[in-house]
Amino acid sequence: MRNAGRITDWNDARGYGFVVPNGGGDRAFVHVKEFQRGSRRPMNGDSISYLTIADQRGRLNAKQIRYAGQTVNERVSALRLPRVAIGITALLTGAGLAVVGVIPMLLQLLLVGLSLLAYVFYWLDKSAAQRGARRTPESTLHLISLAGGWPGALVAQQQFRHKTIKQPFQSFFWATVAINVAAIVWLVKSGVAAELARSLSG
Repeated sequence: MRNAGRITDWNDARGYGFVVPNGGGDRAFVHVKEFQRGSRRPMNGDSISYLTIADQRGRLNAKQIRYAGQTVNERVSALRLPRVAIGITALLTGAGLAVVGVIPMLLQLLLVGLSLLAYVFYWLDKSAAQRGARRTPESTLHLISLAGGWPGALVAQQQFRHKTIKQPFQSFFWATVAINVAAIVWLVKSGVAAELARSLSG
């Protein structure tokens, strides 16, 4: 039988805290590794459901933790999307197209640089969330993706388990991907990208 309760005394730097069951009772130890993969970082006051197991010393530990309203299907959905593979494939595809001259090499180098920038910004935001420090605005993350850094953003999202569950963010993120890809196709087909590359190189 699953229990329901709220997280208390959460120490994000160490990744653990406790859960107090709704209606009273003994609190249980909570570790971040017991949350579903792809879940956001816990915070004090979060409502969760969990199973309890007593360790060898009789202390209660929370297992198979889910946020209130979160289903197992959400976990499966998060795991099924191979973000790292998509991001790396996009970069390799761009590199191949640049080598054969379909897109300007300068444009591909710019996209690689933006991907690296996106990766760093996601890493900084994840670190800030864990420390309780000032966060990177979501608008900044979206702007970098819109400019062409979305492959690096995808890699960072999976590697750091960051921003993968928050649906409004993901909806906006994929919109920036679609707009960026459409813009690149237009730049290449219209010849604008080649003109810019010639102007900058000469």
